[in-house]
Amino acid sequence: MWADTLLIVFISICTAFLGEGLTWLLVYRTEKYQKLKTEVEKQSKRLEKRKEVHGDSIDKQIKKKIEREEEKLKTNNRDLSLVKMKSMFAIGFAFTALLSMFNSIFDGRVVAKLPFVPITWIQGISHRNLLGEDYTDCSFIFLYILCTMSIRQNIQKLLGFAPSRAASKQGGNIFGAPTQGLK
Repeated sequence: MWADTLLIVFISICTAFLGEGLTWLLVYRTEKYQKLKTEVEKQSKRLEKRKEVHGDSIDKQIKKKIEREEEKLKTNNRDLSLVKMKSMFAIGFAFTALLSMFNSIFDGRVVAKLPFVPITWIQGISHRNLLGEDYTDCSFIFLYILCTMSIRQNIQKLLGFAPSRAASKQGGNIFGAPTQGLK
């Protein structure tokens, strides 16, 4: 069981590097992405400074300028997300093929023992294709998802592909809603 667990962690690390490599190849090295990224960084810093200086200013002109800059930032963030989208399809396709292959290899095998019993609606994935009623048994897919979720973000930070704190703090997501505005 320990060998399977370590193998799945290794597979997760390898697929995260593969995914980031594909993303670099299709997105990060392109001129359009580089230009948009630097523009988003500049706008984020400029907007943050302007908000610090003026704060909750009553002046309507200043508020309109800040709102225009926020709109430009949202537009550039949306464009940046759209540039990344093409690689997401390629990565999604590749990972689906890899996942189905690994799923067939580890089908019906307990790869780890959970220190807790998962809540009911997660038991379907944590105990997928496993025999028995011991819900602390962990299937491949559950461990792989947990590892990938934690490892991929750290690899992005390690390789310098993660968005800066200023940009992620100020900008919105692809749907246009700012992440900090959701309360």
